Amino acid sequence: MQPPPAKGGNAARIALAAVLALAAAAFFGLDLDSRLTLPALKSSLGGLRQWADQRPLASAAGYFAAYVAVTGLGLPGAAVLTVAGGALFGFAQGVVLASFASTCGAVLSCLSARYILRGWVQARFGSRLAAVNEGIKREGAFYLFTMRLIPALPFWAINLLMGLTPMPVRTYAWVSQLGMLPATVVFIYAGTRLALVDSLADVLSPGLIAAFALLGLFPLAARKLVSWLTAWRNRRNEG
Repeated sequence: MQPPPAKGGNAARIALAAVLALAAAAFFGLDLDSRLTLPALKSSLGGLRQWADQRPLASAAGYFAAYVAVTGLGLPGAAVLTVAGGALFGFAQGVVLASFASTCGAVLSCLSARYILRGWVQARFGSRLAAVNEGIKREGAFYLFTMRLIPALPFWAINLLMGLTPMPVRTYAWVSQLGMLPATVVFIYAGTRLALVDSLADVLSPGLIAAFALLGLFPLAARKLVSWLTAWRNRRNEG
């Protein structure tokens, strides 16, 4: 189904692009990117956990909003935020918060790209994108799912690319949610273990070793799964 064309003139698109650019500039200008690192998270973890314990609803809402903003603007730090979710809220709540926040951010990023850029790109490169659009209509959910499984593909790049296609937003949302869930689970689990590191002896704990093993093995497992899904898809199409 072809989504309706974006409404509003060039002035509205330029205004939205300017707001997004200013928000990104403020993020770097205020040096917020330096706070979204594992060393910074570890150094401030005590205060953050105290805040989360004292104000569970406010801290969860703040975390969710920050995650949506970072992912929606395509800013660096989503992986660290995911780890922080496990460290602050535990495994189950961390998975729920990070999973839905990442999907909301992905949808906002996709819609922004679609509203600002899609008309311009389609007008100038429509003939070249015709085959891509047709493929997205036919098998877009499968391709998006496999892309979401590969950690090496930048989060923001997938959002931008899908924003330039006719994929329905509803399909984009649920496939992204499902495809990003395995990585979210791994990073949240790592966060629950990293929060327990208080001494050098803790580094050798079985739980932390398992967390690092999962982080290292996930990209390989994801590639294997994508290869298997692609082969299965080809066999089904041939049949």
